[in-house]
Amino acid sequence: MAESDSSLLNLDDEDLYKRLLLEGFEKEGAAGLGGLQPQEPLGRRVIPKPGFCVKTKAENEQKVFINICTAEEVPEPRDINEEELREILESEDAGKYRVSMSIGEPHTEVDKGGKGCTAYDVIVNPNFYDKMQKQDIFKAFFLVVCLEGLEQKYQMLLSRNYTILKNRRCLGALQEQFLRAKSKPFIHEMERNKSSSLISEVESTETRIPEPEYSIIKEPADGYPEFLVAEFKLPAVRSVKFLTLDVGEDRIVLGARPDLYHLDIFLPYNINQEESGAQFNKKTRTLTLTMPVQPAS
Repeated sequence: MAESDSSLLNLDDEDLYKRLLLEGFEKEGAAGLGGLQPQEPLGRRVIPKPGFCVKTKAENEQKVFINICTAEEVPEPRDINEEELREILESEDAGKYRVSMSIGEPHTEVDKGGKGCTAYDVIVNPNFYDKMQKQDIFKAFFLVVCLEGLEQKYQMLLSRNYTILKNRRCLGALQEQFLRAKSKPFIHEMERNKSSSLISEVESTETRIPEPEYSIIKEPADGYPEFLVAEFKLPAVRSVKFLTLDVGEDRIVLGARPDLYHLDIFLPYNINQEESGAQFNKKTRTLTLTMPVQPAS
């Protein structure tokens, strides 16, 4: 397929861990709780202990630091060994294993070069933290989940080319977080061999990824068409590298990560997949897909 800045099908995907399950806590401030006297405590505030610091970049090339820290109040995940984790990741049921974490609010810091940057504090149970330090597969698994969780919560994109800093346990002062007494489930599952298959659930309420505005016209407009031309308006997409496009014989599946858009539609004609081409206009943020139609049988 042709394109204007990079291949739609040559995208970074996490082949190592495609099916992840993340159960996390959400930070909640005390504002608006005055006067409430619940029978059970809503939660408690904790100040995490430093662990290790990860450096990566956002899509605007700004440095992002992730402070992986610990607190006893975060539930410990089920204790499994390396072999069990590998079996789970290769299975069809990623829900067999969950890791609880608390993702805090961003705070502005200064890196060692004196430039501004953003830091996030992510809290895990100290026992799971120790397991990560001893077994690389658990650390790799957790960091993929962590990056996905940050992207989901703050609607941003983070590079997977991260660095774990050797001589720094955290950047800036770790922020106090409010941990709920009962965690809110946040489920993120990506399935192998499916185009941008994404299921999100927050407090048992389905969160639907928005569909982009689009139009499809025939060429010629009258009679049986020779081509179909589809135009998708994607104002939230800055680069083609964040798009996934799967063109079937009579179907289009379009996705934009993280959770920006998802579209799955069927076409009224069978098309020639091999001769179809797509172009993304970065100025108008519009994707144009041209599809030759197979002759009528």
